[in-house]
Amino acid sequence: MLKVTGKTDVQTVITTFEVTPGTCGEVLELLQDAYAQVISRRPGFIAAALHVNDAQTRIANYSQWRRREDFQAMLRSEEMRERNRRITELCRSFEPVMYEVAAVYEAPGAG
Repeated sequence: MLKVTGKTDVQTVITTFEVTPGTCGEVLELLQDAYAQVISRRPGFIAAALHVNDAQTRIANYSQWRRREDFQAMLRSEEMRERNRRITELCRSFEPVMYEVAAVYEAPGAG
């Protein structure tokens, strides 16, 4: 289970992929494989979660990294460049945006 950290020194990246119902499943499988085989093993990776909307037209990816440079190095790796080319072919668009955590809320007793 993803454990969101509110540490201010953590880099959070939220990426939205615009897909079609016909490509959603394949993009999701490609992303799951990338996390299992490559991304989760990269230096600085902390955690990630993938979300799909009901209409299967958007995939949202939430990931956290120790440093901005760790995320950027992962994107620049030859293996991820190759994987991202395939993902790009199946998406209308996708955009990673970097954020800093401003606040974290949990249900009482959840932590």
